[in-house]
Amino acid sequence: MKHIKDLIQTDYDLWITGITDDSREVQKGFLFVATKGFHVDHFDYIGDAVEKGCSMVISDREISYDIPYLKVEDIEKVYHTLCSKFYGVDPKEFHMIGITGTDGKTTTATIVHHLLEDYAYLGTNGLTIRDKTTTTHNTTPCVSELYESLSKIQQEHVSHVVMEVSSEALLHNRVQDFSYDMVGFTNITGDHLNIHGDFDSYVSCKMKLLELVKKDGYVFVNGDDPILKGIHHPNVISFGLDSSSDYWIQNISYHKKSVLITLKKEDKEFLIESPYPGKHNVYNVVMAFLMGLYQGMDELVLCEKIKTLPPVSGRGEFLEFGQDYTIVLDYAHTIHGIESILDTFSNKRVITVTGCAGGREKEKRRTIGKMVMEKSDVSIFTMDDPRYESVDDIIDQMVGEDTNYIRIKDREEAIFYALSIAKKDDVVLILGKGRDEYMAIEDRKDPYSDFSVIQKYFS
Repeated sequence: MKHIKDLIQTDYDLWITGITDDSREVQKGFLFVATKGFHVDHFDYIGDAVEKGCSMVISDREISYDIPYLKVEDIEKVYHTLCSKFYGVDPKEFHMIGITGTDGKTTTATIVHHLLEDYAYLGTNGLTIRDKTTTTHNTTPCVSELYESLSKIQQEHVSHVVMEVSSEALLHNRVQDFSYDMVGFTNITGDHLNIHGDFDSYVSCKMKLLELVKKDGYVFVNGDDPILKGIHHPNVISFGLDSSSDYWIQNISYHKKSVLITLKKEDKEFLIESPYPGKHNVYNVVMAFLMGLYQGMDELVLCEKIKTLPPVSGRGEFLEFGQDYTIVLDYAHTIHGIESILDTFSNKRVITVTGCAGGREKEKRRTIGKMVMEKSDVSIFTMDDPRYESVDDIIDQMVGEDTNYIRIKDREEAIFYALSIAKKDDVVLILGKGRDEYMAIEDRKDPYSDFSVIQKYFS
């Protein structure tokens, strides 16, 4: 609890119990900041915040409610200042690593967190401080939740953070007051164009992260990505299969339970054994390895830690229930992400369960559907966060005129069917939701979990 005069210059005399720009989170005594997002103008929800008992409103427009309020010019900047003062944290006092890119953010950030044990993790899989994990709402949480997370990290006497930085967070300046010792760009492919409008705007938004790197900081980039080849920064470190990269991935050798990676820099050679399958994970592991190396960790220690990395929740996660076939649970929902995991198992009989989310990126549906049918032996299309769209309409757009697929709208039924037809040595890919614990239907988030469904099948 803080007095309003400790947060902002005002003549009001009142106490603030919390701060948010989401009217659904408002509790009695909260300060409601009416920011304007991409999908939602929070100004329209001031009435809901007032009804829930907020003490005061900050807005960039005049309001008509009988409640203490202040009108400000730059509401996003004010929001950061308010949160910083309320939670008693200054982001610039932390040592931070930021990971962005279309795919691989969660996996790479999680690996870094395991390798650099004094770092907290903040991203899609929540907030992890040492061995304790709590849930967060977005890949990069909203401003108030970000500062609250930093406060929790600070209370545990941790000063180092590795975090995922989404394009939407950069678009809405959620991390505008942050300062990074290192940033990593995994790849840049078309995604979230429903938010950014076009690919150039999406790329431009991602590049805003470069402005937040400290003068003596490092920028790690996938040197095989054509977009990332053009990045300019005094301390760019590139890696990839392209021999012109600073660190050349000279060889990749796939084995049943591991991947051997030979990494070279001039006359120096590193042999990395990774437990994660797929070419996409080679890039993720190499970036994390290099970040550890440039943090001063011993290369042999890093290699030993990589050998024993645990599965990343919902990312290429192999599930064991005593079955004689392989089950992989993966969050892949972009064209590149789905293609990468399908290609990983190209020498196996593959059964794929997937769909596309409603209310966004309709233009990618046909591409994904066609690719899944071409690269899978059995393709099962089902629901995946349909929101206000018809599941049948989404599937129709994915399959076009093709007939080589199975339609099972209910996702639990679709997964059950896939598991029931799997034979010895098959691979069942369950894609799109990873470890999500909800299904977005209309404006609801109904309880749902792919993992729980799979558990139920084997129970």
